[in-house]
Amino acid sequence: MLMASIFIAMLLMICINIPIAVALAMCGVLGLLFTEGPDSLVTIALDMYDGSTKFSLIAIPMFVLAGAIMNAGGITDKLINFVTAIIGFIRGGLAMVNIGVSLFFAEISGSAVADVAAMGSILIPQMKKRGYSKEFSAAVTSSSASLAIIIPPSIPMILYAASANTSVEQLFVAGIVPGLLGAGGLMVVAYLFAKRYNFPTEAAFSLGRLRETFIEALPAFTLPVIILGGIFGGYVTATEAAGLAVLASLVVSAWYGNLDLGHLRRAMLDGGIQTAVVMLLVAASVLMGGFLTRAQIPQQLAEGILSITTQQWTILLILNFFFLIIGFFLHSAAAIILVIPIVIPLITAAGIDPVHFGLVVTLNLAIGQQTPPVASVLITACSVARANIWEVSKVNIWFVGVLLAVLMLCTYVPSVPMFLVEYFYR
Repeated sequence: MLMASIFIAMLLMICINIPIAVALAMCGVLGLLFTEGPDSLVTIALDMYDGSTKFSLIAIPMFVLAGAIMNAGGITDKLINFVTAIIGFIRGGLAMVNIGVSLFFAEISGSAVADVAAMGSILIPQMKKRGYSKEFSAAVTSSSASLAIIIPPSIPMILYAASANTSVEQLFVAGIVPGLLGAGGLMVVAYLFAKRYNFPTEAAFSLGRLRETFIEALPAFTLPVIILGGIFGGYVTATEAAGLAVLASLVVSAWYGNLDLGHLRRAMLDGGIQTAVVMLLVAASVLMGGFLTRAQIPQQLAEGILSITTQQWTILLILNFFFLIIGFFLHSAAAIILVIPIVIPLITAAGIDPVHFGLVVTLNLAIGQQTPPVASVLITACSVARANIWEVSKVNIWFVGVLLAVLMLCTYVPSVPMFLVEYFYR
């Protein structure tokens, strides 16, 4: 009864536009107050501080900053030119370029919102000039940006690893194959749209142009090599790789000699605000997590579901449906922080690999970024394209279908995402 009352109170606070972190902290305090009395509140400030200063969480602002430097330093333009030289000759080539560049950018920023803001401001106007509809331009930019939380490094994966006390490096490895599958599927859908609506091709393929753009982009290619090579080679942790990403982005931007300091300053401020929001959520979640743990709510949930079924595929189906629903209403960081501490005992009791489940959660949240009413990434793309969100959603549903197919494949054929994890770590 108490849990239901606190949950309803939190929903009401969110509905009247109280920030989720504040609502979460207030409900956590109320839960502790009613269950254990005022004495339990003595150390809440220290508990919140300790919870938000985990070493792995330092990677979040570092990856956001690296993405900002990459965009402000002209690195994005070099990648666009290179990918255009590779696949621009295909029908609907600029849409393919959009997806391909998002794949590269995802390996630096780890943030879908940062990806869509950076890529969208450059590519959406170009696509509209070339005859693509604004709805299609926004849809392909939005859906491809969500690759940023599937392909490593991924900020939601870092948050999940901290919440579930599992390996962020293994999560990063598990995201490689699903991310590539998602990119390939999105390109197939984009090509089918291009054939149907006769979207244009770009310049004819030229080996000389490919060589020229490759040499120009070569310094930029060192960034994913440094980040992913360092992590997968066991030389650095994910947090240390994030620091290296910032340093490498600065060096590469200096090499190109066109770092826009004004743009960088604005991007750093935006990244600082995004990071502050996430860290406040993390700190607030400590209070709610303390209340849930002491009240044995996660254990009761696990026992309740396991009394219905012990089949892993059924439990995963229930949780997939649950995460798809909350993806309509919560941002990815809030969804992870609110839900993961509750469901982890169920995952453990059912014998589901927490790394595999972390990837399933990430894929669900990637879909949630595309489904209104919250749909943070879709809304950003629509804002850049100046398109109606519901009209864009009619096009985007085909791209969301690709992400859903990848989710089902990775959920029920765990060897697809996990064979690299098994090879490198187990």
